[in-house]
Amino acid sequence: MGNKSLFLIMAVMVVGWTVGLAPALCWGQGSGLPLPALNIGLGEAKNPGEVSVLVQILFLLTVLSLAPAILIMMTSFTRLAIVFSFLRHAIGTQQMPPNQILIGLSLFLTFFIMTPVWQTVKTTAWDPYMKKTINQEQALEAAAKPVRAFMFKQTREKDLALFVNLAKIVKPKNTEDIPTMVLVPAFMISELKTAFQIGFVLFLPFLVIDMVVSSILLSMGMMMLPPVMISLPFKVLLFVLVDGWHLIVGSLVKSFL
Repeated sequence: MGNKSLFLIMAVMVVGWTVGLAPALCWGQGSGLPLPALNIGLGEAKNPGEVSVLVQILFLLTVLSLAPAILIMMTSFTRLAIVFSFLRHAIGTQQMPPNQILIGLSLFLTFFIMTPVWQTVKTTAWDPYMKKTINQEQALEAAAKPVRAFMFKQTREKDLALFVNLAKIVKPKNTEDIPTMVLVPAFMISELKTAFQIGFVLFLPFLVIDMVVSSILLSMGMMMLPPVMISLPFKVLLFVLVDGWHLIVGSLVKSFL
């Protein structure tokens, strides 16, 4: 009986609220109460400048959507991130430093390394375009030149030849004849190879420590004790004593100069 009474009370409240709201809506329609409205459509542009602004906004949104890929494929970020990952595995600290720290360090080092390139882009492309001394096509060509020069400096001829053959284009006479779509993947695999070479060199001293610790434990008959537990403090100590971060970051930055 209690449940029926509760249900009856709730039904009366809903009906009363509906009846009370209906006159208010009718009054709003009849008395000119402003109600919000949303219209979406295409209109005729009054001048070419309005169309140009819309195209620029669309182009800007497209560039922003591709910004992560551009940052990874056409800058020093790939080499830095891979080397730092190799370093963490070589030391044996699985989650230290965390991924956020390594990615953040790679990003800021990328900004540091690429600053001269971006300053050249700003001087030769962005500033003239904002002053309306060059058009969009000329600005894009001027902006691509310093970025391409950076990638050519870090790309091996063997990798360039590979993608030129895969693309089946006419043998280029100079670097200007190589399309950017051929240069980018060649630059990527060159960066991967360089990063793996640096990672191999980083592994060697820590591998020696692991082998020494394993031999000592085996000679002492401590076969049940994991060598990693003993070697990890020594590897961290070695890395701190030689000022490893200073050496590695300095070497990585100089490798792009």
